[in-house]
Amino acid sequence: MHAKDILIEGYGRIQEEVHTAVEGLDPDGLNARPADDANSVAWLVWHLTRVQDDHIADAFGLDQVWLTQDWEKRFGLDLPRRDTGYGHSSAKVAKVRVDSADLLTGYYDAVHEQTLGALRSLAAKDLERVVDDNWDPPVTLGVRLVSVLSDDLQHVGQAAYVRGLVQSAAS
Repeated sequence: MHAKDILIEGYGRIQEEVHTAVEGLDPDGLNARPADDANSVAWLVWHLTRVQDDHIADAFGLDQVWLTQDWEKRFGLDLPRRDTGYGHSSAKVAKVRVDSADLLTGYYDAVHEQTLGALRSLAAKDLERVVDDNWDPPVTLGVRLVSVLSDDLQHVGQAAYVRGLVQSAAS
């Protein structure tokens, strides 16, 4: 198995877990925050998708799906166009509200398709290319791809946990 096949498998698992985390939740469940400063399922899935969209687009010289496929307009959030949720205060987390799980999965699926296209184009030597020299050591494409994969899996796990809290509180 080649490295790109392992990455494709890993990113596929994010997609599966995103769908599982939001499936069947109504707007109240998606937007519920189990504590005043906690994140909602909607914010967690939006954020992990925005990070993947931003970082993959940057690493491969692509346009962000958020901007080119009108997802920014569909979500209608009162946030800057390129906001990914990084460093959000509780007040900014509260601004990320959705009306349906389909909005979240639609955006995630569109980003996932762009990600798969980029991953399928990889040759082994591409993983060594430096994509960010603002770090010591500089960040290679391989490291960036694993970083996004790790971050997204953590956030989708958090979304699944919040889902469970929200559902327990409702019953």
